[in-house]
Amino acid sequence: MSHSKRPRPASKAVRKMAQMLLRRDLLMVGVCLVVAGFLSLVIYQIGVYPLQLFLHFSDDVHHQEDLKKLGKILTEAATEDKTVIITTLNKAWSEPNSTFDLFLHSFHVGKGTKPLLRHLVVACLDEEAYSRCSEVHPHRCYFMKTPGIDFAGDKMFMTPDYLKMMWRRIEFLGTLLKLRYNFIFTDIDIMWFRDPFPRLSKDVDFQIACDRYSGDDKDIHNAVNGGFTFVKANQRTIDFYNYWYMSRLRYPDRHDQDVLDQIKGGGYPAKIGLKMRFLDTKYFGGFCEPSRDLDKVCTMHANCCVGLENKIKDLRQVIVDWENYVSAAKTTDGQIMTWRDPENCMKQWWWKNQNKTSIGVKNQKNTI
Repeated sequence: MSHSKRPRPASKAVRKMAQMLLRRDLLMVGVCLVVAGFLSLVIYQIGVYPLQLFLHFSDDVHHQEDLKKLGKILTEAATEDKTVIITTLNKAWSEPNSTFDLFLHSFHVGKGTKPLLRHLVVACLDEEAYSRCSEVHPHRCYFMKTPGIDFAGDKMFMTPDYLKMMWRRIEFLGTLLKLRYNFIFTDIDIMWFRDPFPRLSKDVDFQIACDRYSGDDKDIHNAVNGGFTFVKANQRTIDFYNYWYMSRLRYPDRHDQDVLDQIKGGGYPAKIGLKMRFLDTKYFGGFCEPSRDLDKVCTMHANCCVGLENKIKDLRQVIVDWENYVSAAKTTDGQIMTWRDPENCMKQWWWKNQNKTSIGVKNQKNTI
């Protein structure tokens, strides 16, 4: 009589264990292959692009170091509500007796402006500008490095280097907003004669000066000038500056101000709820449209003028006119003071096209 053999329980356990070990081994082999492939790719990249990888790492390290330096300067310069005054400077504008010296001098002769110098941060575009800034305005100078671009010389309006410089400025100002600093940005060819803060709204995100002012501070058709802006740091302005900077790709060969003209009336500012205000030239004037009331003027801009030497000569005249006004204010002879025409700038076709009549005021007792 035959008996069928049943598999022993021990044999089943052995087979199950063998299957588990096989699956584990296959998994380990797969993991090893993936790791080996990844390491091979890394080794290949290092072999083919060693310099690029090193430079990328090096750039990241330098970027972090630069941000730390910037953060330290901003912390020391900021007001209690984290507001700073920012300007940019290159070698051509930093030469002794040039625009930078006139700019700083205006703070000293202005009314209530000298204390504002402690809040002024100068973003220097080249080593020469940084060295000069460190001599005359120490502890408030930041070297805004831009690899591969030389910003040292005088950049004529609308040249390729001029455009790069303007867009680098917008990018930098966007960085300040991301660091949550409010700022007044001022061109260095703007003379400061009164504290502008009382004339600026605390409830508006973005305020900007005008070449021509329509009389309505909400009119988007005002001819804006990016040389003077007051911007509050919040998510709306961060988004707007990023949008502004990226819009340069949609408007090639256009400078930041032209692009702003294109986007300020579009749907994006309304979409993000950005509050904008356009500043009255009565307080924030320039050669395009000067403030005639020297009892109210805060700043005077050498706009509507091409050429560094022309600006310097006429800004010197502006300083003299202001000092004469301050001296006359101490007397009681009733003289009415205003600016003289910008003699060097008004010789240019640009100024003549923008200003059909002389900016001099008639029928006044005395015009300087």
